[in-house]
Amino acid sequence: MPTKPTIVLVHGFWGGAAHWAKVIVELNGRGYSSIHAVENPLTSLADDAERTRKMVAQVDGPVLLVGHSYGGAVITEAGDLPNVVGLVYIAAFAPDAGESPGQISQEHPPAAIANLAPDSDGYLWVKPDLFHESFSQDLDPSESLVMAVTQKAPLASTFGDNVTAPAWKNKPSWYQVSTQDRMIDPDNERRMAQRMNPRKIIELDASHASLASQPGPVVDLIDEAAAAVSG
Repeated sequence: MPTKPTIVLVHGFWGGAAHWAKVIVELNGRGYSSIHAVENPLTSLADDAERTRKMVAQVDGPVLLVGHSYGGAVITEAGDLPNVVGLVYIAAFAPDAGESPGQISQEHPPAAIANLAPDSDGYLWVKPDLFHESFSQDLDPSESLVMAVTQKAPLASTFGDNVTAPAWKNKPSWYQVSTQDRMIDPDNERRMAQRMNPRKIIELDASHASLASQPGPVVDLIDEAAAAVSG
């Protein structure tokens, strides 16, 4: 039986590694014994990619990188390491060379873009009272409340950081579109997915927080990708 790859999960803006909680439990239940979740500083794409590369470099063996939201830009930038065998995008940015998440968002502004607010230190927040309707409308309001209160805001400048050499041009990829996404326009997700020519695209009737609202189907896609890269 093929050995399962190590799964390295990369979070996006307005959340930390714990956003993957339900996915982690589901992966563990399906026999994945080597799972890591990066805690990125969200200070620049270069910083976040370097943090992710360092975690991948600690793994002895093949790694499947999984990115949510802005985490997709991170795995696009950091996925060039030789032991990265595949990339899975969960309602995520997948920029091409010279593109940034901010540029992609401006081309097709998401429904909740007006619900973002900068602070005096240069960090960009989802307005807490609008977090549920913006980010995670298909979760229980109490779960959204915890996400809103514990959100990890990025430096706003990170939105403008360009990808240099997209790993999806050289690594097999998979993509999950959230059809009710209010943080990345669903048509933007479809466009980014299609130009990657991924092994598979799935669409879920889900918010931006599909990793929390539909962990089963999300892990189905991760599991399929892991099986494919395991030969």
